[in-house]
Amino acid sequence: MSFSNTNVPDDKPADPYKATNLTDPDLKEKVQDLVSFMESCKFGMMTTRIESSGLLTSRCMALAAKEGGGVDLLFHTNTESGKTDDLKSEPKINIAFLNSTGEWASVSGEADIVTDREMVRKYYSPALKAWLGDLEDGKHDGGPEDPRIGVIKVKALTATYAIATGTSLGRGADIVKGAITGAAPKVNKLREISEEELQQCE
Repeated sequence: MSFSNTNVPDDKPADPYKATNLTDPDLKEKVQDLVSFMESCKFGMMTTRIESSGLLTSRCMALAAKEGGGVDLLFHTNTESGKTDDLKSEPKINIAFLNSTGEWASVSGEADIVTDREMVRKYYSPALKAWLGDLEDGKHDGGPEDPRIGVIKVKALTATYAIATGTSLGRGADIVKGAITGAAPKVNKLREISEEELQQCE
């Protein structure tokens, strides 16, 4: 089911911004630019569906590591937190990245809560202790053997992102020109990576 509020001329794009900015380079370039952008952001907003209400919620999460050619994302988690309940109920997930210049990326996929100690040790960071604390029971101490520490592994299924072209001054001039002429400015490299393409990165 789709939504439309009007009819546009057959020879004109209904979404001029997308038509002007969408680019489709080879898969290697698309993936490399996406991975580089996510690395530069460091933090992403993780959107899950709340188990009890079905509503969506987002949390800021630090990117701990990447696998699968750089597109499968790993995050540390406290296994006793609400987000693990959400993911057990509904593993479909979205991770969104945004920087101060308006560049962005959206990665949709499926999440798995990994409690394997070997993986936890591999990606453990001492900084986690600040977030989990030491419960002083000899077990829950925020260290790599603390059973509360798990890894959320997000297998990317699709991705869309936009990274800027040119300089900020040049983009600003193009936007002003577009506002005057009605022509959509070419200010971003808007890219989409399909599920079939991401399967090739495995």
